[in-house]
Amino acid sequence: MQPLKGIRVVAVTGFLAGPYASMNFARLGAEVIKVELPGKGDPVRGNGPFIGPEGKHPQQQTPEDISTRFLKRNQGVKSVTLNLKHPTGRKMFLDLAKSSDVMLENLAPGSLTRMGLGYKDVSAVNPSIIYCSISGYGQTGEYADRPAHDPQIQGMSGLMEINGHPDGPPTRVGFYIGDLVTPLFACYAITAALREKERTGEGQYLDVSMMDTLTSIMMMDTLEDDVEMGLPLRMGNTTRGGPTGLYSTSDGELTITAASNDQWQRLCNALDAPELLADERFAEFHSRTANVVEAREEIQKRVKKITRAEALERFEAADVPSGAVRTVDEAINDQHFWDRRSLLPMRHGGMEEPVPGIVAGFPVIFSGGELPEAYGAPTLGMHNKEIYGSVLNLSDDELAGLMEDGVV
Repeated sequence: MQPLKGIRVVAVTGFLAGPYASMNFARLGAEVIKVELPGKGDPVRGNGPFIGPEGKHPQQQTPEDISTRFLKRNQGVKSVTLNLKHPTGRKMFLDLAKSSDVMLENLAPGSLTRMGLGYKDVSAVNPSIIYCSISGYGQTGEYADRPAHDPQIQGMSGLMEINGHPDGPPTRVGFYIGDLVTPLFACYAITAALREKERTGEGQYLDVSMMDTLTSIMMMDTLEDDVEMGLPLRMGNTTRGGPTGLYSTSDGELTITAASNDQWQRLCNALDAPELLADERFAEFHSRTANVVEAREEIQKRVKKITRAEALERFEAADVPSGAVRTVDEAINDQHFWDRRSLLPMRHGGMEEPVPGIVAGFPVIFSGGELPEAYGAPTLGMHNKEIYGSVLNLSDDELAGLMEDGVV
């Protein structure tokens, strides 16, 4: 099953946000052509360790060695090299865009426009193009020209202020949340724009920013009310609205959620604690919120007396949301994820068999059929002959000449 088969995406992307968006389109069956700088490519290509036909190395040994980060982030895309600062390179890029449905980029705002490859330039040759730009702060506004990666956006958005322990400093989320959530918004915005194009025949420009994305998801909580009331924003491993969070059993940690009256009642019953149900401090959501520290202490006293296995068994029987706190190694070796294909073996575009490592699968199961396993991430320029021959009708001699001139 390939829901986006027939859609062609031209991607000028690097690092993480842009590649994650284009990789997800490839997973759904779109043809994604990644345009990279000759001799260099995506900056992540230079970040080790590297894997190739001779195994894994801390430093790149041959052109066939590919960065494991690149392998994870570019499964299923096709790589062509093209010098966009060369007049011939710009013309070839516009020729690629003519036959494409989507143009995706995450360069610094204005970079492609200054090269004559901005939305106005591309839409002039393909009025129905969906042109999507992913950036830190957006294409407009006071911060548009500031360089930004995920850590800066986590700080500027206020996310770090609400993450961490109450008595600790603002804390970065432990993975690149801005770089990963933002391209998901880009993907479904592009899909919506493609649907709009089906109705109207018109393309459009999409301005997707990491700052806007993090602000959007953060505002699902009542942060402005908390600020107005002077409440602490960093809650560590708990929440304000109930005794939800991390607890220690006699032999390990687990998480418990008790965010409603029903869940609180089931939790107390699972712990054989009817006295907590009779305690007026914990009778209703608002009173548990006012006495959340005491509520947590009461739950912790009881949980500490039993093993994690026993606690999880009790909570599962009582329909209390709970789960063991596991190491990353324990999680990635859980057969559950492999059975659901949310984890897959890592593949290298130049090798038939999987290489050591793990990549994320597409995290949705379609009833209409199974998505094909994406082919491996490509070596630099691996698809030059295929794409330039089939899409731009260039001969081998013409391609060789362009390589000599530094265009590809």
